[in-house]
Amino acid sequence: MSELKIDSHQHFWKYHPNIHEWMDASMKIIKNDFMPADLRPLLQKNNIHGCVVVQADQSETETLFLLNLAKEHQFIKGVVGWLDLCAEDIDIKLEEYSKYGALKGLRHIVQDEPDKNFMLRPNFKNGISLLEKYNLAYDILIYQEQLPAALELVKTFPEQAFVLDHMAKPVIDGKIDPVWAEYISELGKYKNVHCKVSGMVTETKWGTWQKNDFVPYLDKVFESFGPDKILFGSDWPVCLLSAQYHEVVDIVENYLGHLPSAVRKKVMGLNAIKFYNLTL
Repeated sequence: MSELKIDSHQHFWKYHPNIHEWMDASMKIIKNDFMPADLRPLLQKNNIHGCVVVQADQSETETLFLLNLAKEHQFIKGVVGWLDLCAEDIDIKLEEYSKYGALKGLRHIVQDEPDKNFMLRPNFKNGISLLEKYNLAYDILIYQEQLPAALELVKTFPEQAFVLDHMAKPVIDGKIDPVWAEYISELGKYKNVHCKVSGMVTETKWGTWQKNDFVPYLDKVFESFGPDKILFGSDWPVCLLSAQYHEVVDIVENYLGHLPSAVRKKVMGLNAIKFYNLTL
């Protein structure tokens, strides 16, 4: 078998304006259905063995939708779904969903929460405290102002596996924010925290970027997290707002080009397999 590559972060949806109301007028290109049949040829063309699909809507309906897709399509190696981690019955829900082998983690769209300390609420932390019991990871989706809460969360649960989605969405404009850089450095010190190099092309001026624009940000992530805790993700189809699938792959592979092949293999696949406990 050729080198194993895994896209650790992508989405599927059947577009509905009420469900996907976060898609504004500038996002017309992604106001369509995006399903496994659309992704499969892109994975094949880019020699990617499989993917991890991540929730985009906060509902159990979405989680079941993704789990059913994983059952139907072998190249979907794992699902990061949504359950209400703040609910009183979360332990019961987790036990119920543990029967789905494809469920590898959970995510909450914390970036949209007005409370920057949402992740430090007692009921949310109670939900997080139960994930290790079910061998589930947690994807942290935040903006920079929520980084302090993220750091406090990962300190509180040192045995829980966390992964920072999209590098915490830094504004990519050539001027690295020192606050972002400081928290990336701090988060990288924790053995239970990984980072996805994903979502970069939509944090810069859409469609006008150059590959080198991302290098300083990638340098900071690699310096902070090291080669064993970084996962490649495409963020398809959201990436289509600013780049084609192969271009997103090229950005990361181009950066990895000067590093040892062992590092490339880890970032492009092996780390995702290990982090999410994927069965190939």
